[in-house]
Amino acid sequence: MNTKSTLLFVALLVCSLVSLAQKPAPVGLQLYSFRNQFAKDVPGTMAKVKEMGFREAEIAGTYGLSLTDFRKLLDQNGIKAISTGASFDDLDTNVPKVLAEAKALGAKYVVCTWIPHATDALTLYEADRAIDVFNTAGKLLAENGITFCYHNHGYEFQTYKDGTFFDYLAENLDPKSVYFEMDVFWVKAPGYDPVALLQNYPKRFVLMHLKDRKPGTPDSNNGRSDVESNVTLGQGDVGIAAIMKQARKSGVKHFFIEDESSRSMEQMVPSLNFLSSLK
Repeated sequence: MNTKSTLLFVALLVCSLVSLAQKPAPVGLQLYSFRNQFAKDVPGTMAKVKEMGFREAEIAGTYGLSLTDFRKLLDQNGIKAISTGASFDDLDTNVPKVLAEAKALGAKYVVCTWIPHATDALTLYEADRAIDVFNTAGKLLAENGITFCYHNHGYEFQTYKDGTFFDYLAENLDPKSVYFEMDVFWVKAPGYDPVALLQNYPKRFVLMHLKDRKPGTPDSNNGRSDVESNVTLGQGDVGIAAIMKQARKSGVKHFFIEDESSRSMEQMVPSLNFLSSLK
């Protein structure tokens, strides 16, 4: 091979590697997965998110940047904010703030991840208060082009009457303005089946957190579990492959990997490879 041919071969190889590195990820990322890295280097960590192929993200704070500057950083890396978090208190008392933050980031979904409750046991009073706050905020957000979702955290599957508090929430939250983000880990943790839940509540779950659990991890219905039980997708007992098969049939529109373990950076690419291998 002469020098010219060698240079051409190298150039083609580099282009192929760049193209491979930039292959879009099959799902989005909950940026909280890299919270420790973002705390030390926001631009550098965002660049790594891009390198992994992520084009969609769920936002969990801006790590000291203004909303405007964080949005610019997302745009520079070709990453779209699909959803962002909102506290229960802000949804209760300051929906204009929630709306302004979502608009600034360009997010179309707002997610609340926690219903305040005084003990490990959710009460009917606390569930009813959440229903009132979510229905009111959800309607206001919907009128302004934003979809509101509640993210389950395990304690909703405590027994209530002939079902669970989740069933009670689903029955009383307005399906026109309040949807759900399923965290599959926090359906499995209290002993429930994410696939069955998707089948039982079609079109109610529009967002999903993908998270796998180390086999042998004790079940929990209080919203607490060891973050180090988060393992590479496909290596745990949550049943990610079956969930992915059912999820789109049931109306899930956006998926986000959330790995809360200290190994999140190392586990992310294998998790993406597993998702890409699914048929």
